[in-house]
Amino acid sequence: MKKKTIILTGGGTAGHVTPNIALLPYLKKRGYDIHYIGTYEGIERKLIEEQGITYHGISSGKLRRYFDVKNFTDPFKVLKGLGQSIKLVSQIKPDVIFSKGGFVTVPVIMAGKMKGIPTIIHESDMTPGLANKIAIPFSNKVCTTFPETMKHLPSDKAVLTGTPIREEIFKGSKEKGANITGFNTNKPVLMLVGGSLGSVKLNTLLRANLDELLKTFQIIHLCGKGNVESSIQKEGYIQYDYVKDELTHLFALSDLIISRAGANSISEIIALKKPNILIPLSANASRGDQILNARSFNKQGFSYVLDEDTATKDDFLKAIDTVFKNRNQYVAAMKKSNTSNGIQNVLDVIEKAQKN
Repeated sequence: MKKKTIILTGGGTAGHVTPNIALLPYLKKRGYDIHYIGTYEGIERKLIEEQGITYHGISSGKLRRYFDVKNFTDPFKVLKGLGQSIKLVSQIKPDVIFSKGGFVTVPVIMAGKMKGIPTIIHESDMTPGLANKIAIPFSNKVCTTFPETMKHLPSDKAVLTGTPIREEIFKGSKEKGANITGFNTNKPVLMLVGGSLGSVKLNTLLRANLDELLKTFQIIHLCGKGNVESSIQKEGYIQYDYVKDELTHLFALSDLIISRAGANSISEIIALKKPNILIPLSANASRGDQILNARSFNKQGFSYVLDEDTATKDDFLKAIDTVFKNRNQYVAAMKKSNTSNGIQNVLDVIEKAQKN
């Protein structure tokens, strides 16, 4: 009997790779032979090869909404990538293709359509990015994180699944978190996550309220590379520019989380049922997807949202006070969500496509 085979694809940023990595152990348990198609030297190559998965690099160009000289050469890279994808799909003979997005996935999805292979796309953000917009007509199903995304998609293709969450995020230990930080487990812990590069706005709001917040909370501050203020030494306050393996334990220790609103990050927070405040990147610094993500989670009762451009010191304190006092209400809303961990939902879509 032929072994089930799947091609995963996605690249350009870690956000286009980590949900695929979250699926790997479950696909292996279900007996899939797994192949991955990405760019030659993108971040996805290292992340996937660390998992021991067969990796295939292809040519990839970026389709830009703005003028750039590369707009004249990148279409040829895309065409080359399409030829390579057709060849790989013909050789691998997958039963199904699953894409997490990024421009490298467009020729892979097109090749799947041309070869009659069921193709599935996952869109994490509220509105599809440009690569997924191009690929959607060639796909069989489109999995979404947000219910609002469904209206932007063909009704016969859209499936509300949530985002696959890496299994290690659930293995954090509150006790290990306390040992790492030196905190006690009897006083609540607030954690601010500003992303790998940090956020001047978030860091400033927290530090401006530090003395007041320390009356109630112990504070973990993930402030971004180069943003640790060594001059601030206060009991119950600990700063990191970046953490990796320890993050799961810090999550377990935390009672309230303040974060940006990237789709993968907030999906992890919701999966862990952590009361949270979201401060999305402003429209001036992004395409506005984080703002839409945050609004959806606020509407569903999962999150309290602050506007980066207008939030004051007092707004910040009020938000923390409100969420902490009503934390049980936020947790209850998250528990009712059937998209809090999308692994099973996405696997069901993959299995149905493979069988059909």
